[in-house]
Amino acid sequence: MNDYLATTDIIDWQHPDVRAQAAALAQGAAGPVEIARRCFNWVRDAIRHTLDIQAGPLTCTASEVLRHHSGFCYAKSHLLAALLRASGLPAGLCYQRLAHESGFCLHGFNAVLLPGLGWYRIDARGNKPGIDTTFEPPSERLAYVATAPGEATDRAVYAHPLPIVVAKLRAHADWQSFAADLPDQVLVSA
Repeated sequence: MNDYLATTDIIDWQHPDVRAQAAALAQGAAGPVEIARRCFNWVRDAIRHTLDIQAGPLTCTASEVLRHHSGFCYAKSHLLAALLRASGLPAGLCYQRLAHESGFCLHGFNAVLLPGLGWYRIDARGNKPGIDTTFEPPSERLAYVATAPGEATDRAVYAHPLPIVVAKLRAHADWQSFAADLPDQVLVSA
């Protein structure tokens, strides 16, 4: 379980700004489920999805996403994992492989370990027409349903981001070039 609580160069929850935001969200919460709900809702609603706003720098680390209040789904999942871990809640990263206009791409979201429930998958991508994610344990409502040929939802919960996600985020200088070269890989445990 220690890996799901670890601070890393990407999920940098010991960054002072990330710790402060996590503390603010946890203040007065009734317990772990309420803390997780607050973190999820805040990332979903306060952090804009880069493609939705068509603006912003290309972010990767949790602290970068927090600083700029924007990121792709992968980056938003890095911040949500960091906020949850900073609050002492084991959190991991999850992925779907989805059909995209140019083939396939990965979609990133999270899972948090909740007492009495186990791993609960949450998708803070950000709501918009056609996408409505919520935090209502034990029911899961992800942004996308993988049903088309070649699509898959990986059941694994990863302690660290997939290397291809980080490599692609780091290989591009701006969100436009990244959007044209989204990460993809066949999911092993789909």
